[in-house]
Amino acid sequence: MKTLPCFILSSLCSALLLGGCGPQAKEQPAAASGTAVAQNAGGTIKVGVLHSLSGTMAISESVLKDTVLMLVAEQNAKGGLLGKKLVPVVEDPASNWPMFAEKARKLLAQDKVAVVFGGWTSVSRKSMLPVFEELNGILFYPVQWEGQESSKNIFYTGATPNQQALPAVDYLLAKGVKRFALLGTDYVYPRTANKILEAYLKSKGIAEADIMVNYTPFGQSDWQSIVSDVKKFGSAGKKTAVVSTVNGDANVPFYKELANQRITPDFIPVVAFSVGEQELTGIDTKPLIGHLAAWNYFESVDTPANAAFIKSWRDFKGDKNAVTNDPMEATKIGFDMWVKAVEKAGTTDSEAVQRALIGVEVPNLTGGKAKMLANHMISKPV
Repeated sequence: MKTLPCFILSSLCSALLLGGCGPQAKEQPAAASGTAVAQNAGGTIKVGVLHSLSGTMAISESVLKDTVLMLVAEQNAKGGLLGKKLVPVVEDPASNWPMFAEKARKLLAQDKVAVVFGGWTSVSRKSMLPVFEELNGILFYPVQWEGQESSKNIFYTGATPNQQALPAVDYLLAKGVKRFALLGTDYVYPRTANKILEAYLKSKGIAEADIMVNYTPFGQSDWQSIVSDVKKFGSAGKKTAVVSTVNGDANVPFYKELANQRITPDFIPVVAFSVGEQELTGIDTKPLIGHLAAWNYFESVDTPANAAFIKSWRDFKGDKNAVTNDPMEATKIGFDMWVKAVEKAGTTDSEAVQRALIGVEVPNLTGGKAKMLANHMISKPV
C-alpha cells in the first residue's frame, strides 16, 4: 500500500485499483430503443452539469459544478471538440432526489446535451438512472458509491467499498481497534456500505455487540446525544473508532460536537469517507488533527500533474487558497475520458461514445493512468 501525504487531518488512502476487484457488474441491459440526440447543431456541443447548488449537499456538490465549467473552458481554449465549442448547461436539483430525475430529463430531452456530469449521493444517482436508460444518455458519476449496480448509461469514476472502506477498516484493525461505531446519513450508500462493513468486521472476529450503527437524516444539525452515545460506547475498555459515512453539511456540526465533547483521536479516532478538503473549509480543524479520512486522492499529492491542476483551479476561482478534492479528480478523469472517446468515435452520438469509452486511458493526478473498464468502473493506481 502506498500512503499518500496528509492534508490537515491525518489521512489514509486506499491503494487498490479502482474497479479492479469491486462488485462484479451484472450483465448490461440492451440499449434503449431511442438514442439520445447528442450531435448538436450550430457549431456547439452541450454539456450537462447536474449538481446541487443549494440545500444540504451544496457544500460538497457546488465545487464539482465549477470543476466542470473549468474543464469546459480549458477544452474550448484548445479549440473545442470535433471543431465545435462546448457549452455547459447547468441545472440545480437543490438536494432534492426526485428533482435529479426531472432535471436529467430536461437536459437530455429538451436541451439535447451530449453528456451529463452530476450527482453525489447514490440516491440521486438511482433517481437519475431510469431516465438515462430510457433516453440512452451518458452520465459520469464521480463519487464513492456502494457498487452492486451496472448500467450501460452510467460511467462510475468513484471508489466502491472494497476500494475505500475496507482498506480503511483494515488500517483501524491493524491499529488494535476492537469496537466500531458506524455513523451514516440515512440513504443508499451508507446503509449498503455499512452492511458490507458489518459482515466484514464479523469475519475478522469483531462481535456484534462491538458494532454500533446509527443513521441520521440529511442536514442533521443536533449531534449532542449521538456523540454522547458514541462516547459511552467507547468507554467500555476496548479501543474504539468511528467509521463515518455522514454526508454534506451535517459534517460541520458533527465535527464541532466531537470537539465540544472532547472526543480526541487518541480516545476515539474518526475515519471519514465523505469528508474532504472542501468540507473542512467550514470547520475549525485544530481540534480534529489526528482524525482520519480515506479517499483515493488528496490535494497534498506531490505530482507535477496535481500541481498543475491545483494552479489551474486556483486561477479559475481567482482564489489562491481554493482547495481540490477526490470527486474533483474523478470528475476530471471522467471529462477527459469523454473527450477522448468522442474524438475516437468522431461523433457525440451516445451509442457510439459508450462503445468508444471502453478501454480509454487518461492520466490521473496521482501518477499513472486511469482506464475505463468494461464494467464502467475505472482502474487507477493511487
